Amino acid sequence: MSNFILIFVFLFLGIIFQNIKGFPVPIYKLLNKIVIYVCLPALALYYIPKIEWSNELLFPIGVAWITFAGAYFLFSFLGKKFGWSRKLIGCLIITAGLGNTSFLGFPIIEALYGEEGLKTAILVDQPGSFVVLSTLGILVATLYSTGTPNGFHIAKKIMFFPPFITFLAACLMNYLNFDFHEYVQFVLQKTGSVMTPLAMLSVGLQLQFDRKSQHWKFLGLGLLYKLMLTPALLYLLYVVILQQHSKMIEVAILESAMAPMITASILATSHGLKPRLSSMMIGFGIPLSFITLVFWYFVLQI
Repeated sequence: MSNFILIFVFLFLGIIFQNIKGFPVPIYKLLNKIVIYVCLPALALYYIPKIEWSNELLFPIGVAWITFAGAYFLFSFLGKKFGWSRKLIGCLIITAGLGNTSFLGFPIIEALYGEEGLKTAILVDQPGSFVVLSTLGILVATLYSTGTPNGFHIAKKIMFFPPFITFLAACLMNYLNFDFHEYVQFVLQKTGSVMTPLAMLSVGLQLQFDRKSQHWKFLGLGLLYKLMLTPALLYLLYVVILQQHSKMIEVAILESAMAPMITASILATSHGLKPRLSSMMIGFGIPLSFITLVFWYFVLQI
């Protein structure tokens, strides 16, 4: 419950601050950099060395990859059919294709499924959402913001993306069965824990409630995909087709139904991909997801 309160407090603080005359609203750009270049690497170095691998873990890991692939094909198709701008298509792919599997997902899953459920949630998030953000997310953000694809430039951007570098280092630590001293782990955990307030404050500083906004129909489409179509697709694939009925599968599907990822919105915004729509996907997606998550939880109990 404290995590939920934290999310809404800092979201509303951001909204309040942007309406205070003289407040340096562009400070959200600095907050974005802190989240991406400090908090994300800390989380990777804390969690990934602790993961124990097996073949069945491919189910939760696959959630983020399937979700992002679905968003890419859906919004690319719709964008070409209806003549959307590249920035709009890129924004929807990134924000609807990546879920908030950690800062919303972790507390919700732990509350519903306990520590065992949390272990699965970490798998959905770290080798799943985290890596998709650091690779495909960067790729899409670069391609759709510049319009002039350059393979070397994109590869360089991915390889020197701090969260991706630390992810590779954390994977090596996992392979070598090495972890940091408990004091270092404490620092990494605390550093990663400030991500939620900083990210939500950043989103709040950018969130606009404009009734005349041209983004409303795109917001509805993006949230429909993320909150309803994605978990429906995963349910069809994992439960109906592959006949998987474990608690791990329940956690994986529920994680797929989480609201759009805060960091994905920040990534899209930092590349100029419809910043207002990006922040709206978070600002409206998070409260709406509490309703849709209840629906999917009861579906999974049937």
